[in-house]
Amino acid sequence: MSEIITGPRPLLAQPWPAGAGPFAGQVAIVTGSESGIGRETARALCAAGAAVVLNGRNAERLEHTRQSFADAGLTVVSCVADVTDYASCERLVAAAIQAFGRLDVLITNASISQRAYFADMQPEVFQRVFDSNVYGSVYPLKAALPHLIRTRGSVTFISSISALNGMPSGSAYCAGKAALSNLAHTLRLELDHTGVHFGVVHIGFTQNDADKRVLDAAGQPVLIAHRPPRWQKTQAGVAAIILRHIRRRRKRTVISVLGKLIVLLHTFFPRLGDWIVLTTTRRLRHFYE
Repeated sequence: MSEIITGPRPLLAQPWPAGAGPFAGQVAIVTGSESGIGRETARALCAAGAAVVLNGRNAERLEHTRQSFADAGLTVVSCVADVTDYASCERLVAAAIQAFGRLDVLITNASISQRAYFADMQPEVFQRVFDSNVYGSVYPLKAALPHLIRTRGSVTFISSISALNGMPSGSAYCAGKAALSNLAHTLRLELDHTGVHFGVVHIGFTQNDADKRVLDAAGQPVLIAHRPPRWQKTQAGVAAIILRHIRRRRKRTVISVLGKLIVLLHTFFPRLGDWIVLTTTRRLRHFYE
């Protein structure tokens, strides 16, 4: 089943009573949860009763997030791990089992984005972006799968609406995010007998932390491309949608009116969709660059 979110929905405003909530007794790993959407998704899971393993590569920022959660009375531990390294992912999963004894939910949120045209990109930069979006989901899942099978748990890959139809200046990012959809579909078929849920959430434009950066053609961090504020959802709003996706065990959730339009054009009017992208590339280059 697929869900397309087009309008505002209620947020998880208040934590549930201790020991209650739709995720009570469950344990979740959220990769890339030291900041941004991952952090707010972890916060929402905690508020809904889950114990959460926070993850990131920046030890200082990760500890700051863990401490703020702990100070709020939320049940969390943290693990510094690079999700493009399989051994690190094994340590991440081991941290969850050691702390809480089980694993029910895996959300692969960590990724790197870009602002660079393919012809200008250094090959190693393409690989770095692609690896973060593909192996950054494959490796945590591979390490976590035996535990998720035991609990008939849930896996959610965080993708993007840009994976639904190519976006100029985002070749490696779009390719990696698009691969997650086919990966999830294949895993549903291979592992249907296990009862594990595999879903994909395609996120649209979302408010970013002030220090959010993406890679340019040479691999240097630069500001994310301009996005009109009126098009952006809040991080907490996106987190609430992700939790509803998991609770309903959806196969796919597409967020935003723009996401819905992309699905419509890509499915029924692909030539029109390409014309719109090419036209905006010429007239609104700052939107992509």
